[in-house]
Amino acid sequence: MTQISARSNVKGIALMTLGMFSFGSADTIAKFMTGGYHPMQIAGIRQSGLLIGVLLFVLLTRTNPLRTKKPKLQVFRGLCATVSGVLFVVGLRYIPLTDASSIAFVAPFFVTILGAVFLGEYVGVRRIVAITMGFVGTLVIIRPGFDSFHPAYLIVVFSAFLFATRQVVSRSLAGVDSTVTTVAFTAITSVCLLAVVQPFVWKPVAQEDILLFAIYAACSGFGELLVIKALEISQAVVVAPLQYTMIFWTTGYGYLIFGNLPDMFTVIGAGIIVASGLYTLLRTKARVPRVGPF
Repeated sequence: MTQISARSNVKGIALMTLGMFSFGSADTIAKFMTGGYHPMQIAGIRQSGLLIGVLLFVLLTRTNPLRTKKPKLQVFRGLCATVSGVLFVVGLRYIPLTDASSIAFVAPFFVTILGAVFLGEYVGVRRIVAITMGFVGTLVIIRPGFDSFHPAYLIVVFSAFLFATRQVVSRSLAGVDSTVTTVAFTAITSVCLLAVVQPFVWKPVAQEDILLFAIYAACSGFGELLVIKALEISQAVVVAPLQYTMIFWTTGYGYLIFGNLPDMFTVIGAGIIVASGLYTLLRTKARVPRVGPF
Protein backbone atom coordinates (compact mmCIF):
# COMPACT_ATOMS: atom_id res chain seq x y z
CA MET A 1 0.00 0.00 0.00
CA THR A 2 1.23 3.51 -0.83
CA GLN A 3 2.70 5.42 2.08
CA ILE A 4 0.59 8.41 3.08
CA SER A 5 2.27 11.64 4.21
CA ALA A 6 1.57 13.40 7.49
CA ARG A 7 0.41 16.48 5.55
CA SER A 8 -2.18 14.40 3.69
CA ASN A 9 -3.44 12.99 6.98
CA VAL A 10 -3.83 16.50 8.42
CA LYS A 11 -5.75 17.63 5.32
CA GLY A 12 -7.95 14.56 5.66
CA ILE A 13 -8.72 15.49 9.25
CA ALA A 14 -9.83 18.98 8.19
CA LEU A 15 -12.04 17.59 5.42
CA MET A 16 -13.61 15.02 7.73
CA THR A 17 -14.39 17.67 10.35
CA LEU A 18 -16.12 19.88 7.79
CA GLY A 19 -17.94 16.85 6.44
CA MET A 20 -19.28 16.06 9.91
CA PHE A 21 -20.57 19.63 10.20
CA SER A 22 -22.47 19.13 6.95
CA PHE A 23 -23.87 15.79 8.10
CA GLY A 24 -24.82 17.29 11.48
CA SER A 25 -26.79 20.02 9.71
CA ALA A 26 -28.51 17.46 7.49
CA ASP A 27 -29.38 15.21 10.44
CA THR A 28 -30.94 18.14 12.28
CA ILE A 29 -33.21 18.89 9.34
CA ALA A 30 -34.05 15.20 9.00
CA LYS A 31 -35.02 15.04 12.68
CA PHE A 32 -37.25 18.07 12.21
CA MET A 33 -38.90 16.54 9.13
CA THR A 34 -39.64 13.14 10.68
CA GLY A 35 -42.65 14.68 12.38
CA GLY A 36 -44.44 15.06 9.06
CA TYR A 37 -42.80 12.80 6.49
CA HIS A 38 -41.90 9.10 6.15
CA PRO A 39 -38.20 8.23 6.65
CA MET A 40 -38.10 6.63 3.18
CA GLN A 41 -39.33 9.87 1.62
CA ILE A 42 -36.79 11.94 3.56
CA ALA A 43 -33.95 9.64 2.50
CA GLY A 44 -35.19 9.64 -1.09
CA ILE A 45 -35.17 13.44 -1.25
CA ARG A 46 -31.67 13.51 0.20
CA GLN A 47 -30.28 11.14 -2.42
CA SER A 48 -32.20 12.83 -5.24
CA GLY A 49 -30.51 16.08 -4.29
CA LEU A 50 -27.15 14.35 -4.34
CA LEU A 51 -27.88 12.98 -7.83
CA ILE A 52 -28.85 16.45 -9.09
CA GLY A 53 -25.56 17.81 -7.76
CA VAL A 54 -23.62 15.10 -9.59
CA LEU A 55 -25.48 15.81 -12.83
CA LEU A 56 -24.71 19.53 -12.56
CA PHE A 57 -21.05 18.77 -11.94
CA VAL A 58 -20.96 16.48 -14.98
CA LEU A 59 -22.57 19.12 -17.20
CA LEU A 60 -20.10 21.78 -16.08
CA THR A 61 -16.98 19.62 -16.32
CA ARG A 62 -18.07 17.31 -19.16
CA THR A 63 -16.70 14.29 -17.35
CA ASN A 64 -17.92 10.70 -17.47
CA PRO A 65 -18.67 9.67 -13.87
CA LEU A 66 -19.81 6.16 -14.81
CA ARG A 67 -16.39 4.97 -15.94
CA THR A 68 -15.34 2.59 -13.16
CA LYS A 69 -13.00 -0.33 -12.75
CA LYS A 70 -14.99 -1.79 -9.84
CA PRO A 71 -18.72 -1.47 -10.62
CA LYS A 72 -19.81 -4.15 -8.14
CA LEU A 73 -17.93 -2.48 -5.30
CA GLN A 74 -19.42 0.89 -6.26
CA VAL A 75 -22.95 -0.51 -6.22
CA PHE A 76 -22.25 -2.21 -2.87
CA ARG A 77 -21.16 1.13 -1.43
CA GLY A 78 -24.35 2.70 -2.71
CA LEU A 79 -26.39 -0.05 -1.06
CA CYS A 80 -24.63 0.49 2.28
CA ALA A 81 -25.18 4.25 2.04
CA THR A 82 -28.87 3.80 1.24
CA VAL A 83 -29.70 1.39 4.04
CA SER A 84 -27.54 3.30 6.54
CA GLY A 85 -29.28 6.59 5.74
CA VAL A 86 -32.78 5.14 5.97
CA LEU A 87 -32.10 3.37 9.27
CA PHE A 88 -30.63 6.50 10.82
CA VAL A 89 -33.68 8.58 9.87
CA VAL A 90 -35.90 5.84 11.34
CA GLY A 91 -33.93 6.10 14.57
CA LEU A 92 -34.25 9.88 14.59
CA ARG A 93 -38.01 9.56 14.61
CA TYR A 94 -37.99 7.81 18.00
CA ILE A 95 -34.94 9.04 19.93
CA PRO A 96 -33.35 12.48 20.57
CA LEU A 97 -30.96 13.93 17.98
CA THR A 98 -28.00 14.05 20.36
CA ASP A 99 -28.53 10.45 21.45
CA ALA A 100 -28.78 9.23 17.86
CA SER A 101 -25.68 11.07 16.65
CA SER A 102 -23.74 9.96 19.76
CA ILE A 103 -24.60 6.30 19.31
CA ALA A 104 -23.57 6.60 15.66
CA PHE A 105 -20.05 7.26 16.88
CA VAL A 106 -19.43 3.56 17.29
CA ALA A 107 -18.65 3.84 13.56
CA PRO A 108 -14.94 4.68 14.16
CA PHE A 109 -14.58 1.35 15.97
CA PHE A 110 -15.99 -0.44 12.96
CA VAL A 111 -13.80 1.61 10.61
CA THR A 112 -10.69 0.79 12.63
CA ILE A 113 -11.41 -2.95 12.62
CA LEU A 114 -12.46 -3.11 8.97
CA GLY A 115 -9.59 -0.86 7.89
CA ALA A 116 -7.06 -3.07 9.63
CA VAL A 117 -8.55 -6.36 8.40
CA PHE A 118 -9.33 -5.43 4.79
CA LEU A 119 -6.91 -2.58 4.06
CA GLY A 120 -3.96 -3.67 6.19
CA GLU A 121 -3.76 -0.30 7.96
CA TYR A 122 -1.71 -0.03 11.11
CA VAL A 123 -3.52 0.65 14.38
CA GLY A 124 -1.13 1.51 17.21
CA VAL A 125 -1.93 1.03 20.88
CA ARG A 126 -2.03 4.77 21.55
CA ARG A 127 -4.48 5.39 18.74
CA ILE A 128 -6.67 2.56 19.98
CA VAL A 129 -6.67 4.18 23.43
CA ALA A 130 -7.59 7.57 21.93
CA ILE A 131 -10.49 6.13 19.93
CA THR A 132 -11.64 4.14 22.95
CA MET A 133 -11.66 7.25 25.11
CA GLY A 134 -13.70 9.01 22.47
CA PHE A 135 -16.21 6.21 22.60
CA VAL A 136 -16.27 6.37 26.40
CA GLY A 137 -17.06 10.06 26.12
CA THR A 138 -19.92 9.19 23.80
CA LEU A 139 -21.31 6.71 26.32
CA VAL A 140 -21.15 9.37 29.03
CA ILE A 141 -23.23 11.67 26.85
CA ILE A 142 -25.96 9.19 25.94
CA ARG A 143 -26.14 7.45 29.33
CA PRO A 144 -29.36 9.21 30.41
CA GLY A 145 -30.98 8.14 27.15
CA PHE A 146 -30.79 4.47 28.08
CA ASP A 147 -33.04 4.92 31.12
CA SER A 148 -35.96 4.12 28.86
CA PHE A 149 -34.57 1.75 26.21
CA HIS A 150 -36.02 1.81 22.71
CA PRO A 151 -35.18 -0.62 19.85
CA ALA A 152 -34.33 2.43 17.74
CA TYR A 153 -30.99 2.58 19.58
CA LEU A 154 -30.01 -0.76 18.02
CA ILE A 155 -31.20 0.46 14.62
CA VAL A 156 -28.81 3.40 14.87
CA VAL A 157 -25.94 1.07 15.87
CA PHE A 158 -26.49 -1.02 12.74
CA SER A 159 -26.71 2.17 10.70
CA ALA A 160 -23.30 3.13 12.09
CA PHE A 161 -21.85 -0.22 11.03
CA LEU A 162 -23.06 0.30 7.46
CA PHE A 163 -21.75 3.88 7.53
CA ALA A 164 -18.31 2.57 8.53
CA THR A 165 -18.48 -0.10 5.83
CA ARG A 166 -19.07 2.44 3.11
CA GLN A 167 -16.13 4.50 4.39
CA VAL A 168 -13.80 1.54 4.17
CA VAL A 169 -15.10 0.78 0.68
CA SER A 170 -14.38 4.40 -0.26
CA ARG A 171 -10.82 3.94 0.97
CA SER A 172 -10.36 0.84 -1.18
CA LEU A 173 -11.69 2.74 -4.21
CA ALA A 174 -9.19 5.58 -3.74
CA GLY A 175 -6.75 5.67 -6.64
CA VAL A 176 -9.02 3.38 -8.67
CA ASP A 177 -12.03 5.59 -9.35
CA SER A 178 -12.46 9.35 -9.02
CA THR A 179 -14.43 10.99 -6.24
CA VAL A 180 -17.21 12.04 -8.59
CA THR A 181 -17.53 8.46 -9.86
CA THR A 182 -17.97 7.13 -6.33
CA VAL A 183 -20.53 9.81 -5.48
CA ALA A 184 -22.36 9.25 -8.77
CA PHE A 185 -22.70 5.51 -8.25
CA THR A 186 -23.87 6.05 -4.67
CA ALA A 187 -26.47 8.58 -5.79
CA ILE A 188 -27.75 6.48 -8.69
CA THR A 189 -27.91 3.29 -6.63
CA SER A 190 -29.71 5.04 -3.78
CA VAL A 191 -32.22 6.84 -5.99
CA CYS A 192 -33.06 3.64 -7.88
CA LEU A 193 -33.57 1.65 -4.68
CA LEU A 194 -35.61 4.33 -2.92
CA ALA A 195 -37.70 5.11 -6.01
CA VAL A 196 -39.27 1.66 -5.72
CA VAL A 197 -40.88 2.49 -2.37
CA GLN A 198 -41.78 6.14 -2.97
CA PRO A 199 -45.29 5.42 -4.38
CA PHE A 200 -46.16 3.78 -1.04
CA VAL A 201 -44.76 6.46 1.31
CA TRP A 202 -44.80 9.74 -0.63
CA LYS A 203 -46.59 12.73 0.83
CA PRO A 204 -46.84 16.05 -1.05
CA VAL A 205 -44.17 18.42 0.26
CA ALA A 206 -45.59 21.56 1.85
CA GLN A 207 -44.45 24.82 0.28
CA GLU A 208 -42.79 25.97 3.49
CA ASP A 209 -40.72 22.76 3.61
CA ILE A 210 -39.27 22.95 0.08
CA LEU A 211 -36.34 25.19 1.07
CA LEU A 212 -35.53 23.05 4.09
CA PHE A 213 -35.47 19.91 1.98
CA ALA A 214 -33.21 21.66 -0.56
CA ILE A 215 -30.75 22.62 2.20
CA TYR A 216 -30.97 19.09 3.58
CA ALA A 217 -30.04 17.56 0.22
CA ALA A 218 -27.22 20.07 -0.31
CA CYS A 219 -25.68 19.44 3.13
CA SER A 220 -25.87 15.69 2.64
CA GLY A 221 -24.24 15.81 -0.76
CA PHE A 222 -21.49 18.19 0.37
CA GLY A 223 -20.76 16.04 3.40
CA GLU A 224 -20.55 12.96 1.19
CA LEU A 225 -17.96 14.57 -1.07
CA LEU A 226 -15.86 15.77 1.86
CA VAL A 227 -15.81 12.39 3.60
CA ILE A 228 -14.88 10.54 0.41
CA LYS A 229 -12.09 13.01 -0.31
CA ALA A 230 -10.78 12.73 3.26
CA LEU A 231 -10.59 8.97 2.92
CA GLU A 232 -8.89 9.27 -0.47
CA ILE A 233 -5.94 11.27 0.84
CA SER A 234 -5.53 9.86 4.37
CA GLN A 235 -5.77 6.68 6.40
CA ALA A 236 -9.17 5.60 7.63
CA VAL A 237 -7.82 4.97 11.14
CA VAL A 238 -6.55 8.56 11.28
CA VAL A 239 -9.68 10.42 10.21
CA ALA A 240 -12.21 8.06 11.83
CA PRO A 241 -12.00 9.70 15.31
CA LEU A 242 -12.93 13.05 13.75
CA GLN A 243 -16.46 11.79 13.33
CA TYR A 244 -16.82 12.60 17.02
CA THR A 245 -16.82 16.31 16.19
CA MET A 246 -20.38 15.98 14.90
CA ILE A 247 -21.57 15.76 18.52
CA PHE A 248 -20.83 19.46 18.93
CA TRP A 249 -22.91 20.42 15.91
CA THR A 250 -25.86 18.23 16.86
CA THR A 251 -25.73 19.38 20.49
CA GLY A 252 -25.76 23.01 19.36
CA TYR A 253 -28.57 22.38 16.91
CA GLY A 254 -30.45 20.42 19.56
CA TYR A 255 -30.41 23.47 21.81
CA LEU A 256 -31.21 26.04 19.11
CA ILE A 257 -33.89 24.06 17.27
CA PHE A 258 -35.39 21.68 19.83
CA GLY A 259 -34.60 23.52 23.07
CA ASN A 260 -32.53 20.68 24.55
CA LEU A 261 -29.92 22.08 26.93
CA PRO A 262 -26.71 20.03 27.34
CA ASP A 263 -26.55 18.43 30.80
CA MET A 264 -23.54 17.52 32.92
CA PHE A 265 -23.06 14.23 31.08
CA THR A 266 -22.88 16.03 27.74
CA VAL A 267 -20.27 18.49 29.01
CA ILE A 268 -18.09 15.76 30.53
CA GLY A 269 -18.45 13.47 27.54
CA ALA A 270 -17.68 16.27 25.10
CA GLY A 271 -14.52 17.09 27.06
CA ILE A 272 -13.33 13.49 26.78
CA ILE A 273 -14.07 13.45 23.06
CA VAL A 274 -12.17 16.70 22.47
CA ALA A 275 -9.17 15.40 24.40
CA SER A 276 -9.03 12.15 22.43
CA GLY A 277 -9.47 13.98 19.13
CA LEU A 278 -6.69 16.47 19.87
CA TYR A 279 -4.39 13.66 20.96
CA THR A 280 -5.01 11.82 17.68
CA LEU A 281 -4.27 15.02 15.72
CA LEU A 282 -0.99 15.57 17.60
CA ARG A 283 0.05 11.98 17.03
CA THR A 284 -0.68 12.42 13.31
CA LYS A 285 1.55 15.51 13.10
CA ALA A 286 4.30 13.82 15.10
CA ARG A 287 4.87 10.97 12.67
CA VAL A 288 3.42 9.23 9.65
CA PRO A 289 1.51 6.08 10.65
CA ARG A 290 3.10 3.05 9.07
CA VAL A 291 1.13 0.56 7.07
CA GLY A 292 0.90 -3.04 8.12
CA PRO A 293 -0.90 -5.46 10.38
CA PHE A 294 -1.94 -4.72 13.97
